[in-house]
Amino acid sequence: MTTSSTHAIGPDFDTPVEKRYFEDYLPGSTYTYGSITVTEQAILRFAGEFDPQGIHTDPGAASTGPFGGLIASGWHTASVMMRMYADHYVSKVASLASPGIDELRWPRPVRPGDSLSIRTTVRSARPSRSKPDRGLVHTDVEVLQQHGETVLTLTAMNLLLRRDQR
Repeated sequence: MTTSSTHAIGPDFDTPVEKRYFEDYLPGSTYTYGSITVTEQAILRFAGEFDPQGIHTDPGAASTGPFGGLIASGWHTASVMMRMYADHYVSKVASLASPGIDELRWPRPVRPGDSLSIRTTVRSARPSRSKPDRGLVHTDVEVLQQHGETVLTLTAMNLLLRRDQR
């Protein structure tokens, strides 16, 4: 994977990721970060280790396959998403864990040379009822390629410390 220096594309949180707490995740807020360019070499390397299917590991075989060429594993795409999500979106001081994700989808393949960005939208943020020092944030995440087409969607859940309850 060839990584460009990723950054916010447009408005970002008022609070930097190194100082961000639960209260900073306001429902309805949308932020975009990017970009990372996925190379053929990175696709082959990732797939060879983690998803050894011909559509991901063999350009010749992939050319006659259902996608008409080599494509990245969906798990590779999810890993690229996670890099940008961890670098820019989820708090570096208040993140406790993620209880999971919902509705992971890969509506379009990622091809060699695609440059990916993420768009995050805070769906909901609610304080924990049982542990007042934290809250749960649900975030809709879209991974977009350079033409604005969506290649991955999911809803992430993150447990975050509350600034007011530390």
